[in-house]
Amino acid sequence: MSGAAPSLILDHIGIAVRSINESIERWTTVFGYRQATEVVLNTRQQVRVVFLERAGSLAIKLVEPADPASPIAAFVRRGGGLHHLCFRAPSVEAEVARLEALGSRVVSPPEPGEAFGDELISFLYVGDGITIELIDTDRRARRLFEQDSADSTDGAA
Repeated sequence: MSGAAPSLILDHIGIAVRSINESIERWTTVFGYRQATEVVLNTRQQVRVVFLERAGSLAIKLVEPADPASPIAAFVRRGGGLHHLCFRAPSVEAEVARLEALGSRVVSPPEPGEAFGDELISFLYVGDGITIELIDTDRRARRLFEQDSADSTDGAA
């Protein structure tokens, strides 16, 4: 494989769940995470999402189908679980083009994502059973508290 060395940073892990409220409780009680955003409806993907954070750890994005026609509804009916790894890139569009040229399959082309304040997001299947999300922002819609620099894994707020 070739292509310029990517400037990708692992931003969060997406977990597909049946009940966002039950999963918030589980991640708070069992793993010590706290709810970092309000639940946001992503109308394009037909999902409800919420971010959870814990100092010194990667953020977790819980993803719940908002409609039986949601792209993740069948996956959740089979039990859900790890849905995607999200990488922050300098440019979503440029990184999609680079990954596509390397053989990745675009699942969802770049489009505004409500959970990221309508900044561009994209989903790609990269092989090895892994779907990734690409973002080029550290914005989160409807934050409940400001992220401390100590909460970040790379020191950037």
